[in-house]
This record gives sequence, C-alpha cells and structure tokens, in this order.
Amino acid sequence: MVNINYTHIVCPDEEIAKTWRDVLRRITNNNKANNICPMTSLKKHWMKLCYSVDPDGKIPVRRISQTFASGKTEKLVYQCLGEIGLPNDKNDVIEPRDFTFDKFYQIYHKLCPRNDIEELFQSLTQGKTDTLSMEQFITFLNQRQRDPRLNEILYPLYEEKRAKEIILNYEQNEENCKDSKLSHDGLIRYLMSDDNAPVLLDHLDIYMDMDQPLSHYYINSSHNTYLSGRQFGGKSSVEMYRQVLLAGCRCVELDCWDGKGEDEEPIITHGKAMCTDIIFKDVIYAIRDCAFVTSDYPIILSFENHCSKKQQYKLAKYCDDILGDLLLKEPLPTHPLEPGIPLPSPNDLKRKILIKNKRLRPEVEKQELELWKKGQLQNDDDDDDDDDTTTSSPSVAMSPSDEVPNESERKEASAEQLAMANYQYTGATIHVHPYLSAMVNYAQPIKFQGFEVAEERNVYHHMSSFAENAALGYLKSQAIEFVNYNKRQMSRIYPKGTRADSSNFQPQIFWNAGCQMVALNFQTSDLPMQLNQGKFEYNGACGYLLKPDFMRRPDKTFDPFAESPVDGVIAAQCSVRIISGQFLSDKKVGTYVEVDMYGLPTDTIRKEFRTRMIPSNGLNPVYNDEPFVFRKIVLPDLAVIRLAVYDENGKLLGQRILPMDGLQTGYRHIALRTEGNFPMSLAMLFICIELKIYVPDGLGDLMDALSDPRAFLSAQEKRIAQMKAMGIEESDIMTKEVKTDDRSFSAKKEEEKKEFCR
Repeated sequence: MVNINYTHIVCPDEEIAKTWRDVLRRITNNNKANNICPMTSLKKHWMKLCYSVDPDGKIPVRRISQTFASGKTEKLVYQCLGEIGLPNDKNDVIEPRDFTFDKFYQIYHKLCPRNDIEELFQSLTQGKTDTLSMEQFITFLNQRQRDPRLNEILYPLYEEKRAKEIILNYEQNEENCKDSKLSHDGLIRYLMSDDNAPVLLDHLDIYMDMDQPLSHYYINSSHNTYLSGRQFGGKSSVEMYRQVLLAGCRCVELDCWDGKGEDEEPIITHGKAMCTDIIFKDVIYAIRDCAFVTSDYPIILSFENHCSKKQQYKLAKYCDDILGDLLLKEPLPTHPLEPGIPLPSPNDLKRKILIKNKRLRPEVEKQELELWKKGQLQNDDDDDDDDDTTTSSPSVAMSPSDEVPNESERKEASAEQLAMANYQYTGATIHVHPYLSAMVNYAQPIKFQGFEVAEERNVYHHMSSFAENAALGYLKSQAIEFVNYNKRQMSRIYPKGTRADSSNFQPQIFWNAGCQMVALNFQTSDLPMQLNQGKFEYNGACGYLLKPDFMRRPDKTFDPFAESPVDGVIAAQCSVRIISGQFLSDKKVGTYVEVDMYGLPTDTIRKEFRTRMIPSNGLNPVYNDEPFVFRKIVLPDLAVIRLAVYDENGKLLGQRILPMDGLQTGYRHIALRTEGNFPMSLAMLFICIELKIYVPDGLGDLMDALSDPRAFLSAQEKRIAQMKAMGIEESDIMTKEVKTDDRSFSAKKEEEKKEFCR
C-alpha cells in the first residue's frame, strides 16, 4: 500500500492548498464513483481522454489505444477508429470536438460486442420485433429485475411512469421515446447504467444507525500497521499509517520502544525482530493529517507499549501537543467510566482519537499524577507496580535466557527458522506513566480472565485482545458466551505470531461472533484482506458497520455454529449465473470465474462453483453456465458473495465482494477490483442474480400460493380445462372446501400473503 511516487502541488496560499486537497480527495476517493456501473465508467474514461491532449490541444491516437488494450490488441483499436471515420495511425492525433462520447461508445462496442445482451433482448421480444413495448419492459422489470421478497406496499412494483422515465433516459431514438419503446441499444445502456447497480446505492452512503454503543459495531482494524512487508526483517514506514487511514481503517497499532542515540526519541518497530525503525513523533503527525479525511468517526490508537516511563512521558506529550483537541483525554460526562454504563456511540465520538493502552488503578494514577506534577515522580521502572488487571497483545521479544546459535548453526538455518527458534512472545511493560495512563478511557485493555468474570464485573470500557488461535479456542468451547461478551465490551483479534510472512487469517469466523476489531495485515493483499475491504466498502466506507440486531440485544441468544442460530430471521436462497465478461485481460488467455460465499459456517461455500474455461479470450468471453445455487443462506446479513476471475494459469485477474444485504436481483454488471481491491478500468462481469426466500423441501406449492394466489388459482383452472379435454367433468372431481367463513379461497390467500409479508 506504500506509494513512493508523489506529485507536489505548490499553491500561492494555505486556503487554496486546502481547497485543492479537499476537492482532489472528493474526486479520487469518491465511494460512489468507485462503484459506478459501466456506462458512467465509460464516460469517465472518455472525459479523461478529452483532457489528455498534447501541447497543440489534440488527442494522441496512441492514448486511446492504451485505454482499451496493449500489445497485439492495439491493432484492433486502430482498426475500429478507422471504421468510425477517425484518424487511426498510432502517430495520428484527433481534434477533441470530433472525439464525441458517441464515437468512444462505438469503439467500445466494436471491440467488445454485446451478443449476450442481444440474446436477452431476443428472448424478451421472442424475436418478433426490433423494440421492447412498454408492457414487455414493465414485465421484464418486475419479473427479472425486482426482488420478489420485497413488500409491494413499501416497495411498489414497476409501473408505466417509472418505466417511461427509464426509456427517456436511455433510449437514443426519438421515435421510440415518443412511442414508449426500448431498442436493443437502449436496453444495453440501461443495463450498463447506475440505475441498474448490483447493490443498493444508498448502502454506499452512511445508512446505518450510528448512535449505538461502540461495541455494537464492526471496526475496520489494522495489525502492525507500520510494517510494509514481513513480520521478521521487514521495513517499517510512516506512510503506512497514512495509507491505511485513507483506506478507511479506524484502529491502528503502534509498537512503541525506547529510542536510541542522544535524542532518545521513542520509536515504532517490531521489537527484536530485525525490522527497521520509524520515529513515533512522525507517526503521530501522519495520523493527525489523515485521521478524518476518509471518515469523521473515531480512531483507536492501539499502543503496544515497551517504553520506559521516561519515554512514555514523551509518548503522551507528543499525543497531547500534536493531536490537540482531536485527542479524547477525558471521558464524556454522559458516559462516565463506571460499571454498567454503555460505551458512547460513533456519533458521540466524531473526530476524536482514543488511546488504547494499559491504565493504572484509579487511586494509583491519581497519586502518581500529583507526585509527577510536583516533580517528585521518578521516571524509571524500578518502582513496583502491582497493577495485575492489565495486559496487552503480545509482541516478539528476546528472552534473556535464550541461547544465540553459533555461526555454523546460523548458516544451516534460514532467517525465518532463526526467528521462530530464538524469539518468543512476551507482554509489554506493566509500568505506566500516569500522564499517559490518564489519557486512556473507553479502550482500556485488561487481562482476560473469563467470560463469567467479565459479565460479573459488567465494565463496558474494559476490552481484551486475543491471538487468533486463542480466540478460536474460545469460539470452540464458549461461542455463545463470546457473542454475549461482544454485545457489551470490545474485543480485538490479531494474527498469531507464526505468521512471519504477514499472511492473514479468515476474519469471517470472528465477525460471526461479533468481534469488533478483527485486525489484519493491510500490506498483504490476500483473500482475507479482500473480504475485509469489500465488507467495509459500504456504509459510506466510514470504517464502522452496525452488527445485526440479534448480535446486539441482550435478550437474544445467538450461536454462530448452529444450523438455525436465531429466531425471526428468514433464510434466503440465491442463485448466480455468470453470463459473460468484458475486458478481463488484454492478453489472449483462457479465463474462468469462481463464485464463493462467506458467512456462517453453514453458509460458507468455497471452490464448489466454477465456470467452464473459455480459451484464448480475455476480451469478451461468454460463459453462460447454469446458475450456481446457494440453496439456504441462514443469515443473509452476515453473508457476502465473492466473484473472482482467473486466467488459465490460475492467476487472479479481478475480484469483487458483494454483501447479501443490499444485493439486487436481476441482470447486473459487476465492476471488478484488483487483488488489492482497487477499481479496475473496464473489467467487469455480466451476471444474473435471483434472490428468494428459502423454502424447505415439500413446501414449494404452499409458498407459491401465498406469494401469488391469483397465479395459483389460474394454474388450477388450467388443470381443470385439461381434464375436461380428456372427458372429465368438473363435477366428477373431488375437491377440498374452497370457502371458509364465507370467504373465497383467493381472498383468504390474499390475507395470508399480507400476514406473511408482515
């Protein structure tokens, strides 16, 4: 995530500089812009080309070819330019007024013809007409593009007014617009538009309730934030703090150690693990500058404190002086640090930075603060601190009793083996300077002594950290208790120490237990990190996601490993059909798509759904496989779908994480992301999603009758007509009573349907 290339912009005064910074940020990190559909993406690329002019104010042809392809594929671009009447030699230039969006759109479709949508169009018109009538289009919108689970009162069916608006927006032929008809091109434009996004667009804004206690949210969290590479022998970088904060992270880790040299400046490094050092003060400046650029919601600085008291004073002083009013040094009057008092909400703590560090007992802190203010407190670690209620996440440190291997042993062992053989995990210092201790409030780490003890104490601002293997042990033995703990208090999960390569664990299993801070190595673009970035992309990418209701309410019991973990939640069924891909690779390679689901253990399905390989076509492969059906999704609120495109050698070309909560049914284009979750230029998948309420075996007919009683009766009438054709009279058929309490079957089913919807 560290970019060593910078563009310096020099402005005449500070106000203009701030304006440039703010506006550029809104452009480059617009969450909705990064989730846009193909048509808007095409317009962005066209506008970019219009401004990519040479000194004479003209557009070089080679820049247009670079937008779509590279290598041998560039020849196709030049050919397409010639076919639409534009200069097509690689050294030619084009007048900007001649390079209209329609011309750019023509190039796109010549390079990547959409035969897949043509096939859909023919199925809708039954091959009889060149346009979709208003009636046919409304039927398509209601039967294919609308979630059948939605309540028709709250979410009305498409009707003529809305369908006409869509036609007027996307149909280019004026005669068709007057006649309320949609052409093949109009359908393509609609299916590629933001009006047909795969996820509800309001979910990209902050749509969740942000007034719940902090413990009710998942918090985007980083582990060993300073590292840009491996845990052993890796490089530390101040820039990592800027990048992870700009990426939406709200909890960063600072491993603090005594500085060296005459200045004795505190440093941040992976202690005794042969990683490079960075200056603590520089990190605080970086945090101050980038803390609230992406999100206004609170940041937690997770200190792993190995410093002497003398340098702990420097830590506190730098935080106080540099962060200023951004630092929350005192608890809010409305949320005192007392047992039984819930944590404040993200809204309560907007634009505030919290320190997570061990804290002295209140009486000890008060006494030492008074001595320190009088200059009578010694800044050394010889005093005996009996505070046994505190702990922190472990860090790599050398034990004095460890033996150092001789030279021959060093030659035989790899660096990683030496790391594991000669370094063990020890806790941080227990000697806390009162100045730093007094800055700790709503994120006070304590030694975990069991769920029963935590429940008895009922102190909401106490939190504990767990290595992934320890947390898995608690999940195995006390899953329900772990969930209940996370309703009240916060927990932080971090990777086990043997992950020397900075690999990540699967975060989903800990999210299932309601763990708030599931800390990952942001520098590693692996599958767990993709899931993390995909999950926190929503709710305005603010770094906070509200947990489901049953994971917050004390009167609900939730077992993340149960087949039916909670009452009142309706399971879903989802099918995904991969139709085609566009601009997946500029090379002539085979491609295939994998569809995985992550959620509860009963919902998680991996490596089972994979399309066939389409050879030698990375530009516009058509898969058109049978739908992949996730038959029963127990908790849709916790589930996500991952679409990943691979080439014939197994290399990841692009991926996308889509949450089940907010996923839209129908024919949708999915804009792909890189391995590091950055938006790709034109790469996308065209898929068909179907969402239904899960129906157990044997109850399908009943569900059909409840959801559409008119259709159910029509089917009965059709069967009667067929029987008559076979010589059977209606009077000969023994039927069950169709009237109850003077109400017709249809009326009764309508009432049952409304009750079911409620």
